[in-house]
Amino acid sequence: MRKQHGRLWSAASGLAVAALAFAAPAFAAEVTVLSAARIHTMETAQPIVQALAYDDAGRILALGDTAGLLKRYPKAKRLDAGSATVVPGLIDAHGHVEGLGLSMLTADLVGTRTRAEVLQRLQAFARQLPPGAWLIGRGWDQNDWPEQRFPSAADLDATFPDQPVWLERVDGHAGWANSAAMRAVKRELSGAWQPEGGRIERDANGKPTGIFVDGATALVDAARPPMDEATAERALALGMRSAAEHGLTGVHDAGVDLAELHRYQRIADRGEMPLRITAMAAGDGDALEMLCHDGLYRHPSARLQMRTVKLYADGALGSRGAAMLQPYSDDRANRGLMLMSPEAMATAVAKAKRCGVQVATHAIGDRGNHDVLETYTRVLGADATGDHRWRIEHAQVLAPRDLPRLAQLHVIASMQPTHATSDMPWAEDRVGPQRIVGAYAWRQLRDSGARLALGSDFPVESVDPRLGLYAAATRTDAQGLPVGGWHPEEKLTAFEALRGFTLDAAYAGFAEAEVGSLAVGKRADFVLLKEDPLTIDPAKLRDLTVQATYVDGRAVYSASK
Repeated sequence: MRKQHGRLWSAASGLAVAALAFAAPAFAAEVTVLSAARIHTMETAQPIVQALAYDDAGRILALGDTAGLLKRYPKAKRLDAGSATVVPGLIDAHGHVEGLGLSMLTADLVGTRTRAEVLQRLQAFARQLPPGAWLIGRGWDQNDWPEQRFPSAADLDATFPDQPVWLERVDGHAGWANSAAMRAVKRELSGAWQPEGGRIERDANGKPTGIFVDGATALVDAARPPMDEATAERALALGMRSAAEHGLTGVHDAGVDLAELHRYQRIADRGEMPLRITAMAAGDGDALEMLCHDGLYRHPSARLQMRTVKLYADGALGSRGAAMLQPYSDDRANRGLMLMSPEAMATAVAKAKRCGVQVATHAIGDRGNHDVLETYTRVLGADATGDHRWRIEHAQVLAPRDLPRLAQLHVIASMQPTHATSDMPWAEDRVGPQRIVGAYAWRQLRDSGARLALGSDFPVESVDPRLGLYAAATRTDAQGLPVGGWHPEEKLTAFEALRGFTLDAAYAGFAEAEVGSLAVGKRADFVLLKEDPLTIDPAKLRDLTVQATYVDGRAVYSASK
């Protein structure tokens, strides 16, 4: 019997895996030749070709012109993409698959412009719930409302006096509860005390307003009825399917505990994973313990791996939880929140280093980023210039003295272009005109020599990578505003943006020998696009047409079906 979550597999388990639909058969390989108007390989030696050939195990055999490959493989199956453009499979270097799936199973509050609109959506969703069920939702953002201030429990109580309501903010770093939900919490919420790494918003009398920031959200989460396994597994399936439909062939899932890894394993064992998941262990918890005890994890299907730990330094800018070196420009009494003490961060990072586990730490504020860089410097020591590929997730606001340190320490900047275009209406209000120069600084980081792995942070932002390509190359919103782009000096070229979602994202997951570009020996993960993202006006990148998504040479999504 194989070890439940390590690297020991029985013969029976191996046979079961070999029977998966995407595994290689025991017979002579059948070859497929894919041809298209152009195929961007992301390989400097052969950047554009007309065709590529791959076997039925999904390995690329050759690249070149169509006639030459058909002559070389006269019995090959044909996959003619006509006038389409083919690019390597897109990889989101930072997303939350279960969160994306759950957003489809709970009340969707993304894009609400007023409290009244939130209540309307909640009332519509509540009609389908059984009596006594908690009303759960996600996606509200007070920065999109006219008054731009946090709501309160009273805003919900008039409509939902008895049904517990718990609504996660769009960034996942704050929650909004009604009085019924707060009554379910098993400790007194009034007073002056605060939970470690979190903040309960209170009125002048010390009573909770209904807003819980960062670590404080755990108080309400613990009072919720637990999610059953079937729902949790369904959320993963829904999230992966949505990702594939948008052209993603891989996702780095940023924060997966052991129970969630088990769910992924069950899906992978059944051969039902439509794309590749690079799972990051959630903090200094049970998944990291597994990696330290059993070694880095890789499923035999090559669709699932875990070799990284995801830590949290601070909160988020939108809820003023990002840790800042100086007070917020629009809240002079607030410097944000550190979610891990320096001691706890150093302990977790050192543990990961001993276990050979890659470290990826969420850091948004300039203090959060500074503390992470300081910790990495101390723990890495003489190994700082080695191939550790440690990461900072978001790297959103950097002090000028810290910006070049990522390249110096060989730290990857894992960034999300749509964060900039979502935050630009209010970001400078938060940090002021001087600090904004080091915020969302893609060009400065890339020119300093740091590698940029791009993603979306879905469901905080849309799972659609086309929006990320567009934001990176234009720094404008959907209407093309502001004209010329917000802080346009930080734009990336379309090629740099595409590389961030392909080869550089693959590198950040130690997978560049397998995916991220199209080359002999690599996996046939690719996307068929109606338009060429490297020749069209960057303003049209958000409107690219995804015709099909292929993983291991097999279609996992087709627009024609």
